[in-house]
Amino acid sequence: MGSAMVVDRLDQVLPTVREHADAVDRDGVFPQEQVRALADSGLLGLILAPEVGGLGGGPVELVEAMTGVAATCGSTAMVYLMHLASTAVVGAAPPPDGGNELLADLASGAKLGTLAFSEKGSRSHFWAPVSKAERGPDGKVVIGADKSWVTSANEADVYVTSTMAPDAEGPTDSDLYVVDQAADGVTILSAFDGIGLRGNDSAPVRLDVEVSDGARLGDEKGGFGLMMQVVLPWFSLGNSAVSLGLARGALDQAITHASGSRFEHLDSTLADLPTIRAYLAKAWADLAAHDALLRETAARVAEPDEGTVLAVLATKAACNEAALRVTDTAMRVAGGAGFSRQLGIDRYARDARAGFVMAPTSDALFDFAGRALCGMDLF
Repeated sequence: MGSAMVVDRLDQVLPTVREHADAVDRDGVFPQEQVRALADSGLLGLILAPEVGGLGGGPVELVEAMTGVAATCGSTAMVYLMHLASTAVVGAAPPPDGGNELLADLASGAKLGTLAFSEKGSRSHFWAPVSKAERGPDGKVVIGADKSWVTSANEADVYVTSTMAPDAEGPTDSDLYVVDQAADGVTILSAFDGIGLRGNDSAPVRLDVEVSDGARLGDEKGGFGLMMQVVLPWFSLGNSAVSLGLARGALDQAITHASGSRFEHLDSTLADLPTIRAYLAKAWADLAAHDALLRETAARVAEPDEGTVLAVLATKAACNEAALRVTDTAMRVAGGAGFSRQLGIDRYARDARAGFVMAPTSDALFDFAGRALCGMDLF
């Protein structure tokens, strides 16, 4: 599979995404039609193997798809990203019980997946659950955890969730399990009402569930390794692509507005002002530079080398911050029109704020990247 095929499939999907994007933001509703369009196009199985019904795409294709969706609707992009991140880790270590069937359902869209990692007690340190599973008398594993802001909380069919193993000595002795959202003991605690990504159905979830060892991904106490080696690179690439897609959407709207809006008494456009053109050019250069960084990092994830970890850590943080700058510039160029819903730039600007604080946060990532540069242990 190549980027051209992704573009062809996006051409099928994006009209639906675009049609409903404003309503999703305005009303804070889950993007049902958009997710169905992604399923119908096969893009929900983008990075899964053809043997289970996926498209066999890699990091480069992920970046292409996520950027395109985010440039149209940030909420849809975040739901899509969390689904793909869940498929990445399930595909890397399928659960013994029904793993292939689950992968086929995730690829086709029969089931929507998401991650449930971050916890109230460890906040944005998603790799460090404070919950600790217990082994029940029947041999099953009992999970009790407060998960923070699970994307698609009400709409996902399966959560990939983390917890410390029953005999764990610390948070890195963790396990990952597949949990059905409809299982007894899953309680969604509140509805999402945020300033951005308003349709992503992110909510805190309380888990009081029993699972078998057959629902575990990978080896016992292998959860931390899967989070670091699989989830972190795929999620960071996708989150970076979402940030740049939002920035691209905002900048395109700002350019269109500046080129078409006129000072009738001067018979000129906003774009006739050198300051406006300079703002747009600087934002374009910022976006282009980070797009190149992201694509280089995607290539390194596809073929890892000694610099891949550093690239992954720095790229998410850098792209998140670039999106803040570019969307701020788009708002500035658009002036009063940017502060209304007239252009949609406000939606991109609000949505872009999420990437900066989404675990792992930009501040945490820059710290990790600095540690890597200085030869220090990350944890």
